[in-house]
Amino acid sequence: MSVLLRRFDRASAATAHESLLDIHEDCYAAAPGCSFDPRERFSWLLDAWSCRPAWACVIAYEGDTAVGCAHGAPLTDATSWWSYVVTPLPAGFTQESGTRTFAVTDLMVRPQWRKTGTAARIHQELLAGRPEERATLLVDSTQPKVQSLYETWGYAPVGHTGPFDHAEALTVMVQTLRTA
Repeated sequence: MSVLLRRFDRASAATAHESLLDIHEDCYAAAPGCSFDPRERFSWLLDAWSCRPAWACVIAYEGDTAVGCAHGAPLTDATSWWSYVVTPLPAGFTQESGTRTFAVTDLMVRPQWRKTGTAARIHQELLAGRPEERATLLVDSTQPKVQSLYETWGYAPVGHTGPFDHAEALTVMVQTLRTA
């Protein structure tokens, strides 16, 4: 059976909610000792992002089973996204307008569908047609293979965060989507 991609937006976020929680739970249950948030915390974070006007989500399905997803939203001028970065960044780099940077807040694929190209397809579909100049995401600094994968997708590391809000130190990566 082939994997089909389905888009969701703020208006359809409630329809996607349980599938996203299930994917998250399955992805992080497979990693004993992982410090990522439990289901309730992820639900709260998901609600905080999915209520944003330009929130976007892609879920991959094989039959009726949600096998992976990605979601995010543009960063506004009030974002705290860059405030956790401990690496000095160039002047103006962190200035946001709501149309400059799309933050990919989560990209997850259930273990049995990893290394099948599903993550790349989900990610590509999420960013397809985005009007922002660039995309950003955070990757666990202890996962160099994941960082290398994102680099093959066009991301470049720009800095690191310190630990925050139940997260370990993360590598901040940015990809140019279009020139201003």
